[in-house]
Amino acid sequence: MKWKKLVTLGCIVVMTVSSVTACGSNTTENQTVEATEQSEENQSDSVIVQVTAVEGDQITADVGTLTTASADASGNGAPGGEAPGGDDSGNGAPGEAPSGEAPSGDAPGGQMPGGSSFEASGESITFTLTDDTAITLEYLQGSDEGTADDIAVGSVLEVVLDEDNQAVSVTVRNLNAGGGFGGSGEVTNGTSANTITEDTEVDSETYTSTGDDENALRVDGATVTLKDITIEKTAGSSSNTEDGDFYGLNAGLLVLNGATATITGATVNTSVTNGNGVFSYGEGTVVNISDSTIRTTENNSGGIQTTGGGTMNTTNLDVETQGNSAAAIRSDRGGGMVNVDGGSYVTNGTGSPAIYCTADISVSDATLTANASEGVVVEGKNSVALTDCDVTGNMSNTYNGDSDENIHCIMIYQSMSGDADVGEATFSAEGGSITAKTGDMFYITNTDCEITLKDVAFTLANDVFLRVEGNSSSRGWGTEGANGGDVTLTADSQEFTGNILVDEISSMVLTMKNGTSYEGAINPDGDGGTVDVTLDDNSTWTLTGDSYITSFDGDTSNITANGYHLYVNGEQVL
Repeated sequence: MKWKKLVTLGCIVVMTVSSVTACGSNTTENQTVEATEQSEENQSDSVIVQVTAVEGDQITADVGTLTTASADASGNGAPGGEAPGGDDSGNGAPGEAPSGEAPSGDAPGGQMPGGSSFEASGESITFTLTDDTAITLEYLQGSDEGTADDIAVGSVLEVVLDEDNQAVSVTVRNLNAGGGFGGSGEVTNGTSANTITEDTEVDSETYTSTGDDENALRVDGATVTLKDITIEKTAGSSSNTEDGDFYGLNAGLLVLNGATATITGATVNTSVTNGNGVFSYGEGTVVNISDSTIRTTENNSGGIQTTGGGTMNTTNLDVETQGNSAAAIRSDRGGGMVNVDGGSYVTNGTGSPAIYCTADISVSDATLTANASEGVVVEGKNSVALTDCDVTGNMSNTYNGDSDENIHCIMIYQSMSGDADVGEATFSAEGGSITAKTGDMFYITNTDCEITLKDVAFTLANDVFLRVEGNSSSRGWGTEGANGGDVTLTADSQEFTGNILVDEISSMVLTMKNGTSYEGAINPDGDGGTVDVTLDDNSTWTLTGDSYITSFDGDTSNITANGYHLYVNGEQVL
């Protein structure tokens, strides 16, 4: 998820979010609704409601309160996130911090630990949205501006009404917020068994650590060359999984504070939670690492990790991880830039894609294999560019089978955790191959994205090439009914097969050009969102089922009906 992290539930606290008086109802007589006062300071003219009907600008909703489950006393909050899958050990539930990996810690099939649930009071109101209504989307961390389209049946809102029963402001509440996903609330890197703070060159040294929250080696603000070193992080617990995901606490090698570390021939081994192998943290920090081997065995322990605006440049690495939420190429809160040239990147845990992206990541001539997870996950306004790579995804389940979300090889989404900026994601692949061992090839939800494909060899596990659809929002991925995807897909000199499914709250613009060949059906059931297709004179489309699209730009003579029909805006054209 976002994939966010799991956390042991402590006590359950019932609280009323605000003291309220609201006017208006769905009866002929105005009703006054009051919520229990928390304190004099917290009183406001707001009301907590859950939407039961949306008719144009008229919203009908049940009035109620929120029940909040606290995080555990350990302060670990939800474990860090990564790919949507993950274990329930509490060591970094299925995901990774939003800006880090698969959505860190989404609780398997419902609200996240530390989140809230709505309790209806038995009363309801009807109010009006206007052009002046300020709409805000609440994330796990922070908020952003929203629109009326973000309000759907089932949404929980905090509403301020004026005397005419019009909404002055609406906050679309994220019931997973407040679950402790922000780590310690400040940058917390922990300690280090060995620290280099002066410019130097090091050859054939061994650095070890067995302490809690401790790096085996830290390079702090210096320009350092490290040749044939060995890093061994064999013991030492992590006091806060998010701090490990975000800031490098408990990592094998941590480079920070604008340092530049050039590393060749290194051997890095970790066997602890948050034991990320090599970690680049912070603006101005640069790690250049080549011809090195990295092995991690525990949860939330990526091979290479980049956060806070750092840079990671790698050449010919041999990376393998065993734990859950342990992407081989991993980023988290604050993102950065990652450039990978050659090498092998293998993961074996749930929620551990070969790449988990909340940064700008470019990979060329590499082998990327996820044995129990998606091959690649892109979250939010970030990008993955693959050139001549061989990618394999084998996602066995989500959250140990507790989630009914679909299985897929490449996922592009927005977790709403606040760790990845909201905006258009980008995925491109040129040359190489992408193999799905299970599920759909692509899954896009709760985000806008641009996908560009050129001369990639695809191997599908089922008959779905691309699925663009909303989700149940049980993991905080937007609001159910308003969390579809908007995709621009350009296939350039590309052969591909499989169905394309776009649900009614999603859209797609598909362009096929320069000799592209597509064999498949688009929305064969006849229902779905807006789909615009452009087919140039050098490209072909062979139908494998009836297809329903909104518009078509091209010559239908380049389409082989194959016994099926093409419908454009409801009219049969083939």
